[in-house]
This record gives sequence, structure tokens and C-alpha cells, in this order.
Amino acid sequence: MRRSERIVRLTQTLLEQPYRLLSLTDMAEKLESAKSSLSEDLGIIRDVLQKEELGTLETQAGAAGGVRFIPGVPEQQALRFVYEMSQMLSDPERILPGGYLYMSDLLGRSDVLDWAGRIFAHIFSTAGAEYILTVETKGIPLAVSVARYLHIPTVVVRRDNRVTEGSAVSINYVSGSRRIQTMSLSRRSLPERSSVLLIDDFMKAGGTAKAMIDLMKEFKAEVVGVGVFMSTSEPVVKMLDQYVALTVLTHVDEIKKEIRVEPGVFQNLIHKEDANG
Repeated sequence: MRRSERIVRLTQTLLEQPYRLLSLTDMAEKLESAKSSLSEDLGIIRDVLQKEELGTLETQAGAAGGVRFIPGVPEQQALRFVYEMSQMLSDPERILPGGYLYMSDLLGRSDVLDWAGRIFAHIFSTAGAEYILTVETKGIPLAVSVARYLHIPTVVVRRDNRVTEGSAVSINYVSGSRRIQTMSLSRRSLPERSSVLLIDDFMKAGGTAKAMIDLMKEFKAEVVGVGVFMSTSEPVVKMLDQYVALTVLTHVDEIKKEIRVEPGVFQNLIHKEDANG
């Protein structure tokens, strides 16, 4: 096998399995190459990935060691994506009765989900999450995208208890619209004392996110981060202290058909991580 062909196959394998530790021995057997040759190839791939800000490769020595791909996000492309989302979401035609905002079309696009998933995975890459947690809403595809890039499972909190889920934990909570609602999670869905990352599509007052945090206490689980595709600027005081929003709804007037969406606070997190190397 020519080196060029081997490098292409190696790159494809790494990109398809982010954060998964791949055995050099297995790859050497599959590509019918010596480990020394693979090490040189991986060095070339690492240099290109870092130059293009697409990520890096981590290697672990020893018999059980290997290499894994840590995805990155080119800063300018990430900023361009979020600005584009802000402009598209600022279309007055998206305003729904009651001051709600239509986002289903964007959250149904594979390219949007892919970029949002990459950005959240980049921001929370060092959080140590073992599971992605989301609620039974339009945020499920987004959560799955983040889980793919972090190479961890997705767990979905239900709006009600289903007999097919088995024994479950249910709690009541107050939503952003001040209604009493219920959420439920099967005991088999999540091992106790897990580390979870909450991902959702929209947050206003933070009632749903706060309820998921409270639900995690029943599983003795640690919530290591909260990420939402969009939050609102009002109310200023949310029911949770820390979260990451890709976009922020700062103004909406249903009567005048006015709406304004701006990039979220994630920018500071990307700049901070770049400064820390």
C-alpha cells in the first residue's frame, strides 16, 4: 500500500471515531504496515490537523496504548457559523403567536447540527462528561451530534413515564411559562454517580435545565456543563448560574414584527481555550 493511500485511510478512521482510543497494533495489521511507518504517518496527520485547527492526535504508550483524535474547531469558522445562525434567526417571519420563535428548520439541517455539535464538543472537551443528557424536545438531534463528537452515549429525559422504560424516577417542576410539568428518566438509562453534560435547544428562565439538574441528584450524578443552542436575554437572572449559549434572543416584538438574535457567550470560551493552548 502506498503511503498516500495509507494516510488517507488512517485519516478517515480517525475522523470517523473522535475521542476513541484506537490500537496501533490493530491498525498496523489492518493496513499491513509496520508500527514505525504508522507512527510517521500519524505525525504527518497531526501536523496538518493542528495547522488547520481541526484538532490534534493524542498517543498513549504501552501494550494497551494507541492513538485518538481530539476534534478542534477553527475559530473563524465557528464565529462565522454563529453569526450566520444569528442572522437567520433574526428573520421576523420566524415569530410565532405568543412571542415564540420557529427554529425547527435549522435544527433539522444536518450541517447546522454538525457544526453546533462540534462547537459544544470543543467547549466541553475537558469537562469529563460520560453521558449527554437532553429532554424530549427538538434538542435531541443536537444532543446526539454533541455525543458523536465526544464519543459518549445520549440519554433522553421523558415528559412522562412509559411502561417500556421500566422503573423510573419522576419529578415535577415549574417551566419557563410557569406551568407545572413532569419529567421522568428510567433508572436503567443512567448509572449512578455518572458525569453528565446537559444539551438543549432553547432556554428562557432555565426551568427545564434546573429540573434536569435536580433530577440528576436522584441519580447522584454530577452535571459538568450546560449547553443550549439559544437562550433569551430576559429574564436576566436564570434558575442556574452557568451555561453556554451559541445564540441569544435579545429582542422580540410580536406586534411590530421585530426580532433580534445575537451571538452567544461561547466566544469568550473559545478565545480563553486558544489562549491557554
